[in-house]
Amino acid sequence: MVAQGEAREQAGPPTGRTIELVLLAFAAVLVTGALILVEANQEQTLTIDLLLIGAAYLALLVGAHLAVRRLAPYADPLILPAVALLNGLGLVMIYRLDLAKADRAVALGNDLPTLLWPRQVAWTGVGLLLFVAVLWVVRDHRKLAAYAYTAGFTGLILLALPGVLPSSISEVNGAKIWLRLGIFSIQPGEFAKILLIIFFAAFLVQKRDLFSTAGRRFLGMELPRARDLAPLLVAWAFSVGVLVLERDLGTSLLFFGIVLVLLYTATERVSWMLIGLSFFAAGGFVAYQLFGHVRTRVQIWIDPFADFDGAGFQIGQALFGLGTGGLGGTGLGAGRPELVPFAESDFMLSSLGEELGLIGLAAIMVIYLVLITRGLRSALAVRDSFGKLLATGLAFTLALQVFIVAGGASKLIPLTGLTLPFLSYGGSSLVANYALVALLLRISNAARAPLPRRPAVPLPPIAEAGTELVERPS
Repeated sequence: MVAQGEAREQAGPPTGRTIELVLLAFAAVLVTGALILVEANQEQTLTIDLLLIGAAYLALLVGAHLAVRRLAPYADPLILPAVALLNGLGLVMIYRLDLAKADRAVALGNDLPTLLWPRQVAWTGVGLLLFVAVLWVVRDHRKLAAYAYTAGFTGLILLALPGVLPSSISEVNGAKIWLRLGIFSIQPGEFAKILLIIFFAAFLVQKRDLFSTAGRRFLGMELPRARDLAPLLVAWAFSVGVLVLERDLGTSLLFFGIVLVLLYTATERVSWMLIGLSFFAAGGFVAYQLFGHVRTRVQIWIDPFADFDGAGFQIGQALFGLGTGGLGGTGLGAGRPELVPFAESDFMLSSLGEELGLIGLAAIMVIYLVLITRGLRSALAVRDSFGKLLATGLAFTLALQVFIVAGGASKLIPLTGLTLPFLSYGGSSLVANYALVALLLRISNAARAPLPRRPAVPLPPIAEAGTELVERPS
């Protein structure tokens, strides 16, 4: 019994890697089964290619698992499987939309459209390569704090660059958020958000005492001093600048929300949240009055059916699709999600809602909830302040993006143009989010890894122990 206890102690605590591998295999099986259902409902011929696609997807996941096992053995075992399942379901729906668009083109006598699912598979491979590279390069997340200002400066350049470039190489569908160089295109803002989170986490750790200094009390709250509001004002002004230059409401909202939550996490003061929300409301009112594209988004949100054949067609069709799906959905491959413009990107949620129903959407939201919760759990468990803020910012970025997209597709809030992480079509978003997940795994590895033990110093035998003469006080 003693020998077994010593062996268990030397082996260390369980890492959870076996559980991770089993869940990744389950995700690959589920994705393969979903592809078969799509083929069956579309009355396609079932071929061995579907099994080969499933096997290739499993091989990619196993490669990522081996990298985690080698480079971050104590990382959270649920984060990567949750990401893999979301990525796989997105591939299934993109494949399903490709089939529907091809059938529609044949029926109308048009040329066959470009297939998107092979591109998404390729971007998945690129994302996993970057995932492994981040784990390899960033062996200790605390070292990122030393490059905080470099990361912040680079992030600002990446975020603002499309807005100052000519529309011919930066504008798509009215938003100037792209860099298009021939056949290659990328959204630099997707990578900028990670760099800016690193900067803000390090900056708030350094200046935490400054932001925690209390000013006047109002309605039971301790308001910050006026001169301490400068960083929040700068973030607000930069968000408005992004909205003006790039006409991108989603990135502006995401950027300001990240800054606000990190400020609250660092100071634990509600007054920062209330002041930030006041700035947001004021900025929204001014933007509505000055910018036509913001006003159009709000008017469509209020009544999309007032101009159903024009600006309201996209959200109107998405609402019809969600209504058609109902509780249980029409079944994979049995709906008409291709009738919604940009069904594979901006409105991936409505595509999934039509064919999987409310039950399927709830299951997807639970997967997101698991991913975000495990990220926040790592933030709570890690021992350093920078790691806590960094993990909080990364996890909250995913949470806010899911809320913005789901709210826009269901008409809870105005449309913003963001895409669902890991589910929607898009290389920049997918690759950047894999880098984000790699950082989360690095932080969770630091949080779950056992503390290094000091070597035990053997005590001398009692016969050789020294003696001391102690004088009893009188």
